[in-house]
Amino acid sequence: MKESRLFHPSSRPSGQGITIGTPRFYDLSAGLLFGGTRRRSYRRLMQAAGVQSGDRALDVGCGPGYFARMLAEAVGPMGSAVGIDAATEMIEYATWKVSRLSNCGFQAGTAEALAFPDDSFDVVVSSLMMHHLPDEVRLKAAGEMKRVLRPGATLLLADFAIPEKGGWRIVAALNGHVGGDMVRRVSPLEPLVGEAGFTELRSGDVPPWLHYVRATKP
Repeated sequence: MKESRLFHPSSRPSGQGITIGTPRFYDLSAGLLFGGTRRRSYRRLMQAAGVQSGDRALDVGCGPGYFARMLAEAVGPMGSAVGIDAATEMIEYATWKVSRLSNCGFQAGTAEALAFPDDSFDVVVSSLMMHHLPDEVRLKAAGEMKRVLRPGATLLLADFAIPEKGGWRIVAALNGHVGGDMVRRVSPLEPLVGEAGFTELRSGDVPPWLHYVRATKP
């Protein structure tokens, strides 16, 4: 999302990068931006990641917890989903929203220093987060995601991809995403994931806004 006067920085940021401290407004604006396709788009990300019942899933930079809650529903009672975010406001809001899901939890944390043991998860996802990190921190964050994955497990990173034309391009322009600071911060995910040591890279697009790369920890 574009950080504007409506997206206030977190009052208690942790780690490096940009944090957002307005979870309710973020959740509302994301729903409007996707124009009714948000759940379908994130369901496609889960399919691309190969999320299965019983998986242990981690959402890095979970924001208000939307994707993490979907992951918890997908992995079922035998699995678990954890969301982390550097903004404590996001974690407080996500925890409040998830009270009905016993297999989903949230905690404050940073992508570049994940507070989990090695080989803890079957799948790690991160959506619309990498562009919030400084360039020099992104590789460290990808390395941490690799560390907490079990061997043979899956990473899925997704970030913005602004349509080249059509109605969604107009929506992006109206929201300030075309040519804005957010777009300038988005960089290709594939070189980052490859440099972090992942293999079996596969890329794809989930209209209207998402480009993803799926990869495997050797």
